Amino acid sequence: MATRISPLSGFPELLPAARTVEREVIASLSRSFELHGFANIETRVVEPLDRLAKGGEIDKEIYVLRRLQADGPADDAGPDKQLGMHFDLTVPFARYVLEHAGHLEFPFRRFQIQPAWRGERPQEGRYRQFTQADVDIVGRDELPFHHDVEVMRVMVEALAALPLPPLSFQFNNRKLIQGFYRGLGISDVTEAIRVIDKLDKLPAQEVAAQLVERVGATPEQAQRCLELATIRVADLSFVDRVRALGVTDELLDEGLAELAAVVEGCSSGAHGSVTVEANLRIARGLDYYTGTVVEIFMAGYERLKSVGGGGRYDALASDGRTTYPGVGVSFGVSRTLLPLIADGVLAGSRPVPSAVLVALTDEDARPASAAVAAALRARGIPCEVAPSPQKFGRQIRFAERRGIPYVWFPPAAEGEGHQVKDIRSGEQVAADPDAWSPPTEDLRPTIITQGLEARSARPSTTERHPQ
Repeated sequence: MATRISPLSGFPELLPAARTVEREVIASLSRSFELHGFANIETRVVEPLDRLAKGGEIDKEIYVLRRLQADGPADDAGPDKQLGMHFDLTVPFARYVLEHAGHLEFPFRRFQIQPAWRGERPQEGRYRQFTQADVDIVGRDELPFHHDVEVMRVMVEALAALPLPPLSFQFNNRKLIQGFYRGLGISDVTEAIRVIDKLDKLPAQEVAAQLVERVGATPEQAQRCLELATIRVADLSFVDRVRALGVTDELLDEGLAELAAVVEGCSSGAHGSVTVEANLRIARGLDYYTGTVVEIFMAGYERLKSVGGGGRYDALASDGRTTYPGVGVSFGVSRTLLPLIADGVLAGSRPVPSAVLVALTDEDARPASAAVAAALRARGIPCEVAPSPQKFGRQIRFAERRGIPYVWFPPAAEGEGHQVKDIRSGEQVAADPDAWSPPTEDLRPTIITQGLEARSARPSTTERHPQ
């Protein structure tokens, strides 16, 4: 009795047409990053377990790697034995910078698109194996602020080039938050941020009460914190609105200036369905980010929470003598694309790369058909020869099932010429294998979109959530 194979939850596998979507998106992102001079790297799958677990909160989600036939506890001893699979691309990148610093030119501009693994409960948008796209600039000991604007704008432009539903980049600045709370007289800034973060789930009055009880704020201070957190605009008017709250602090001034520069710089690069906002509730990584922070949301898919995020980190890595500050953004390729593919919003135009099927009259003619295919491939036209010399009608139906748009008919007799047929329209014309080319849109599989216009018309109800 045949055994039915069940899918493994959390480890998605795409069929060929859907894989076309993923590959085209990755290729587009790579082109965008390379246009801005970012070098591509790929880090190893595993890292020492103590480095992966350094953050503490993620350790229970780490997949540990060990040999099935381990010799015992001693076999797992030593730094090369305790290994885990990376759960994001930032931890391995930090190690990469430290390990190869002597061979890198700083500021180092890197992009990385590869899988990561997390042992969490699988659900839509969250998988145990998933692909991320990260772009970062890292300096040695210092990194001028203008790189914040540059990196954020690069990701804005990269995502604007993709056929996705409307995306909203929502920016804030940790200096702004910390300076505001400090100027307000609140000492426990981290706890205040944690409480404010509950505005997505709790009524404002209850959040205000927790600020009083847990942070030690006065009712007036709690109200100012709520007023700051509700500021969300698509222009620079947030600066005057924050000033109107009557709080002064040097760090607040610095954060306001930096956020204004990021919003202005990214707004000028945004186009298509990408928008830019200042959202003063965004915080991200309480012990990690030190300046600019961003989260990316997709209209119509608020249930996914954020599909990307990042910010400024002034201590990405350190060897005790040198510190490597950086700024970067991560985009969840799998998190974004898999729900869109499942909903039929995105699809591949065909499941195979072949644009042409070269027909076969009989087995003796296979060398001639193979020569036609070779001539087409020499000019960059993907093609294949029919697997068997069936009737031409069946060969055409074979091409239809594979999504191949053209069938090529070599001469059946001496003195006849080559013919190529567009099996969608039925048009058949004479063609020279050394000169004919299909239209550009048919040369390779492309992404087909359905319903993006309707989704673009939906009002945005995005909320702040951690990625």
